[in-house]
Amino acid sequence: MLVSAQLDIADELVALLGATTTEPRADNQLAALTLAVAADLPVLLWGEPGIGKTAALSHLATTLDLPLTTVVASVHEPSDFSGLPIVGDDPATQGVPMAPPDWAVRLVQAGRGLLFLDELSTAPPAVQAALLRLVLERRVGALRLPPGVRIVAAANPRSTAADGWELSPPLANRFVHLQWAHDHEVVVRGLGGTWPLATLPRLDPTLLPEAVAFARRAVCGLLTVRPDLVHRLPSTEVARGGAWPSPRSWEMALRLTAFATAAGVSREVLSMLVRGTVGDGPGLELLASMDRMDLPDPEELLADPATAVLPERGDLRQAVLDAVVAAVRNRPERSRWDAAWALLARAVETGAPDLVVVPATTLATLRRPDWEVPATIERLSGAVSLSRRVDGVAVRIAAAAKGAR
Repeated sequence: MLVSAQLDIADELVALLGATTTEPRADNQLAALTLAVAADLPVLLWGEPGIGKTAALSHLATTLDLPLTTVVASVHEPSDFSGLPIVGDDPATQGVPMAPPDWAVRLVQAGRGLLFLDELSTAPPAVQAALLRLVLERRVGALRLPPGVRIVAAANPRSTAADGWELSPPLANRFVHLQWAHDHEVVVRGLGGTWPLATLPRLDPTLLPEAVAFARRAVCGLLTVRPDLVHRLPSTEVARGGAWPSPRSWEMALRLTAFATAAGVSREVLSMLVRGTVGDGPGLELLASMDRMDLPDPEELLADPATAVLPERGDLRQAVLDAVVAAVRNRPERSRWDAAWALLARAVETGAPDLVVVPATTLATLRRPDWEVPATIERLSGAVSLSRRVDGVAVRIAAAAKGAR
């Protein structure tokens, strides 16, 4: 048999191995990636070599029917991104235009596509500087990439990158950073020929105004009470090459929150996105702030404790009870103090008794000498005594009750 015929058979076998299908499957990191792509934000996938970052991007481009253009940043010169100067007929009058590379021209001609900047952490500082306008402004030389082009990059940690560099802070702050890890079941299913289906999030058009309002309220509310989080440049070189808070990254977090709200994605996906934009600490604070946005108003609870509806989640219920006690402390009145005790009693009846330990202790210390202890406290003291985690709580509450009689 001729050698060429053997190669044809080999090609046929390779084609069979490459023939795969997809299936719907819950995958948080894939959902986070597709949502960030839909929000038209640059995404940077971090992961060890061979983890499947490039394969995931190829699959994503195929599924979304976007032409994939791969550019390995480390093998390019800065001029490949900033443009090559081309002298025209009359430079003194017309200037010197910056000619873009061929891949940028093809993207503009197509009008849409997925630009994949691979091996970003192997790009030297001069190339990283040239990438700033591309990532933020979508400009390559004299060309501006059309809105239909999305940008996704991939990088290995410096310890495992080939002659790697840390990302410069200006470049790092332009990306949504997602940690890419392998899932054993996904890998096994994929090697068997079936990979997860990458789909764009389904945005509910009726929720768009509400989603924008919620995102703005969440981000602005947090930054109002925590102004030190508006801009916080990390002190170490490694941390500066990741996600950290700045006005730019908070704007990205706001956009992602709006998209996640309109799409109804899980809390895990939203957590990956906001932490990958402003960092773990600020991101978790934003998530906690969102949880508290829908909590009932303490004043409304004090006005009608008998019909109060408290959150089921323990941490949120604790936050509500603490807020009620704080409201009484800020405006101490006998009727409000009695209402707070009634609310604590309702919390004991409808949830874990140990959650009232701290607020009950604090509320007891707010009693004025002329305030009689309400009968409600008798129902409460028995439940509070169940807690053994705070020494002397039940004793102090009981003492407060006896001292008033």
